[in-house]
Amino acid sequence: MITRTLGTSGLQVSSLGLGCMGLSHGYGPASTHADGVALIRAAVDQGVTFFDTAQVYGPFINEELVGEALAPVRDQVVIATKFGFSFEPTSPTGLDSRPDTIRTSVEDSLRRLRVDAIDLLYQHRVDPNVPIEDVAGTVKELIGEGKVRHFDLSEAGVGTIRRAHAVQPVTALQSEYSLFWREPEAQILPTLVELGIGFVPFSPLGKGFLTGAINTTTTFTDGDLRSKLPRFTEDARAANQALVDAVTTVATRRGATPGQVALAWLLAQHAWIVPIPGTTKLHRLSENNRAGDLRLAADDLADLTAASDRIDLRGDRYPEQMQRWIDR
Repeated sequence: MITRTLGTSGLQVSSLGLGCMGLSHGYGPASTHADGVALIRAAVDQGVTFFDTAQVYGPFINEELVGEALAPVRDQVVIATKFGFSFEPTSPTGLDSRPDTIRTSVEDSLRRLRVDAIDLLYQHRVDPNVPIEDVAGTVKELIGEGKVRHFDLSEAGVGTIRRAHAVQPVTALQSEYSLFWREPEAQILPTLVELGIGFVPFSPLGKGFLTGAINTTTTFTDGDLRSKLPRFTEDARAANQALVDAVTTVATRRGATPGQVALAWLLAQHAWIVPIPGTTKLHRLSENNRAGDLRLAADDLADLTAASDRIDLRGDRYPEQMQRWIDR
């Protein structure tokens, strides 16, 4: 697989990573441990070198899964994980990025991932009760101690990115970005260009919507986060189908799948963007990874962008109780 460099950091990874969350958490029943290990190792065999996990996925069991699966090839891969959610039921915000907590979290993640150093360490969500300078300073110390290699942010706003970067250079920002959610184009992407920071889009397939596999008849289990998201109500799915139709038109023209076209569009936006699609299915893994070889023509890209501009997508990204975690 072709590699890309995250910003100006010099860190090279495969052009498509693997988001591992869905193997343990978030999209209905988890994979069995054996199936999860097999899928991650199949990704390695297909050239994927970039794997994304977090403490809160499970919680904890996803890090253990990733650690076990990648232990035999540790020197060939880049592993990202995250801290920042609170596991105390009395936490008023659900977040905790206090320096002592970061240090404890890192020690726990090192053990679960079976590594001596975490390649990319993200603050999972910005904690309004802890100055970002304190967060960046703590991670800077951990980098100096050899326990972390790169500092990263997730779902951070422009002001937070700038303040953090002034203390410890930020290697990558992870936020949602796809034809289904293009808000980062307004302020985030220009800031990343200016500062030399890479971008790691999560949900690059619109949580599965852009693949065409979801329609108004689809049902979601209670354990599937989409059952609670405004963009996945039956009415929203019906209204937003027009975008999938536009993606499917280009896919038919190019002999590809809608998911591959959606990923190829994203890869074409900037050379330092590295999407991390997730899946629990081996055939979807192979399908996604082949998107790295798909080069869309200028008219394809223009048609997709125009369709996304034209279609008034219905439904908020998150329900109200999750909006508090969005940093502006």
